[in-house]
Amino acid sequence: SFSARISRSRSPSPGPRGSRSPSPRPRRPSPSRPWPTDASRQAHLVSRFNAVYSQERREAQALLTRYIEDPEVVHRILYIATVESFRAAKTAFRHFKIRVRKSLAPSHVGPESLEDAVLDYISRQQELYDVQGSVNDVIRAMNVHPKISFPPEIDFILLSSFIRELCRIAFAMQTLQPALDIALGTDGELFNERKYRRTYDSDFTAPLVVYHVWPALMENDNVVMKGEAFTKRGVLWCQTRSRSRSRSRSRSRSSSPVRSRCTFRQFMVGAVPRLHYSRRTSGWESGSLWARVTEPPGRGLGSPGDPQRDLSTRLDAPA
Repeated sequence: SFSARISRSRSPSPGPRGSRSPSPRPRRPSPSRPWPTDASRQAHLVSRFNAVYSQERREAQALLTRYIEDPEVVHRILYIATVESFRAAKTAFRHFKIRVRKSLAPSHVGPESLEDAVLDYISRQQELYDVQGSVNDVIRAMNVHPKISFPPEIDFILLSSFIRELCRIAFAMQTLQPALDIALGTDGELFNERKYRRTYDSDFTAPLVVYHVWPALMENDNVVMKGEAFTKRGVLWCQTRSRSRSRSRSRSRSSSPVRSRCTFRQFMVGAVPRLHYSRRTSGWESGSLWARVTEPPGRGLGSPGDPQRDLSTRLDAPA
């Protein structure tokens, strides 16, 4: 069981003479300087994260290019895979940490706090992390993501090795004090020179980010490693107009049958299915379906020869 594995992996309790722990890391570090193991582990993890960007990401990009011609879609897929990998790994770390704390709490002794003991155990027993479960969670999240899509004959499982390495790195980064995390970027945000560098094909005068290629690595509010973003003028405005037009078309297709019978010419002359003012009764009536909504006499109507007024007169006339 999980509790049994934790018990076997822990060092034996100190005897009356106080045996030393076989752990290579000192139990009570000097308060004047950080733990050297944390600093070296952080440097190693940052190096692995940089290697994924320069090697595994390029391999995954070359793989996706065989099936997707648009380079923007390829960059978006890899960026979202990175973000979802960190999200899945952090969720798994929280659950794993709760289980370890629950198992260590009844028998915890020693000068270090329970929180330090939990983090120390997780950092030494990372092979217990169910990385395949996180990979499956990432692929499921990508399958329903609104910004990306994949050809029907291909699946995001092609990126499993890329996602797996990111999940392992993200999980290990949570055991640091403080933990490392990525900065979440949004399309259309103001370009931040401190967090990102521009791609080689970007417009270096554009102030807004069109899409992100790689996230920035952060330690609280400090940038550990810069990300990468694509900037260009006018692209966001065109994409916004395209999305608004598609939404308008979808709304017009889902409109009611009564409104769909109203042509553009009828709309321009004001033929709408509402009440109309009748001069015969000097009041508002619900006459013909396409009756003109007019104003009472002397309230803005045109001259007797005005076509708009003549149209109202014909519509208001009794059958």
